[in-house]
Amino acid sequence: MGCSVVRGIRGAITVSKNSKEEILQATKELLQEMTAANNVQQQEIASIIFSATPDLTAAFPAAAARELGWTHVPLLDTVEMSVPASLPLCIRVLMHVNTQLKQTEVKHIYLREASLLRPDLSRDNT
Repeated sequence: MGCSVVRGIRGAITVSKNSKEEILQATKELLQEMTAANNVQQQEIASIIFSATPDLTAAFPAAAARELGWTHVPLLDTVEMSVPASLPLCIRVLMHVNTQLKQTEVKHIYLREASLLRPDLSRDNT
């Protein structure tokens, strides 16, 4: 097999309201979809950057990864830029993984209304 390199896997999901339960549940769903679609094991994750739109303040999305048991993965939460007419109530993820996948083989996951962000990469998940 080829050698392992670091690749970025993108993902995004929306929630219906600013609640801790919804933010954590949606983030877990997204992380599980991202890892399953790309056959990623926890020990292969180098780091994850989470962003949330400014209207999401009830919980840190990274807390969902901790709830999944990802205690040794470096995580960072940040606030998404507030751009007029941008998608509200959205959590975005950039997961860096050590993988043998080619860049063109990486499956990026956009769920719910976030599929509007990258229709070219999305499947119907609403």
